[in-house]
Amino acid sequence: MRSIWKGSIAFGLVNVPVKVYTATEDHDIKFHQVHAADGGRIRYERLCTVDGQPVQYSDIDRAYESPDGDRVILTEEDFAKLPAAEKHEIPVLQFVPSEQIDPILFDKSYYLEPDSTTPKAYVLLAKTLERVDRVALVHFTLRQKTRLGALRVRDGVLVLQTLLWPDEVRAVAFDKLEGVTEPKSQELQMAETLVDTLSDDFDPSLYVDEYQIELKKLLDEAIASGSSKVTRAPEAAVPAMDAEVVDLVAALQRSLEASGRKASAAPAQATEAAKATAEKKPAKKAAKKAPAKQTRKGA
Repeated sequence: MRSIWKGSIAFGLVNVPVKVYTATEDHDIKFHQVHAADGGRIRYERLCTVDGQPVQYSDIDRAYESPDGDRVILTEEDFAKLPAAEKHEIPVLQFVPSEQIDPILFDKSYYLEPDSTTPKAYVLLAKTLERVDRVALVHFTLRQKTRLGALRVRDGVLVLQTLLWPDEVRAVAFDKLEGVTEPKSQELQMAETLVDTLSDDFDPSLYVDEYQIELKKLLDEAIASGSSKVTRAPEAAVPAMDAEVVDLVAALQRSLEASGRKASAAPAQATEAAKATAEKKPAKKAAKKAPAKQTRKGA
């Protein structure tokens, strides 16, 4: 994982430096849009509606349109002037019971890693949250957006969960629910009995994304069968030797030739062969001289 943000938690007068990591990831299989007729990849260009020309991302600013139709264009320099964009602090506003936070407010989750050589303050805050069984309500700025967050502990690691602002949760009122008669007591008892039969402790490992599993199986079978839906990846070409490498090899070859090492390679081999022959010859001569020595002794 790679940290996406650095800052520090302000816990009273205690400062806890941290690195922020995205805690979740999407496991859905990704697809590209292609032309149904020939399988060509569909690409989108950023086109200007005034001159019809493509626009580079670096040349794009952001515009706001008021309800009355007035438009304001802001540049990156304008956003940089906002005080929220400069804050790298996560102040603890208060500690609240976790059951008082409506789950609909939870948005994204992030892991916090201690960013100091001595993470004593980090461990102190984590242990304190575990002991008091409360959630720290915090306020911070991430990617030029001011956010509210809930700080809690998971397996000894601080987890920051961003919260939606109250006005980001839509109010709801369905007409069909108005004037509905209350369930009878017998109906409630039967429903409660059914709930009891299906009640158990929550174990997330028992549940799998069957759609993604079957989709992956479908794709693997199509690739293995080599059906008409599959376009084989082109074989990787043998990488050509870099021009600098070729020049270096040629220079080394010329250097060897200039030093006479290449020319002396054959004589060196002949010398080794001669040494091997010389080692064998004395053994043969000794065998021939042995009878002569015996003859002299007999005389």
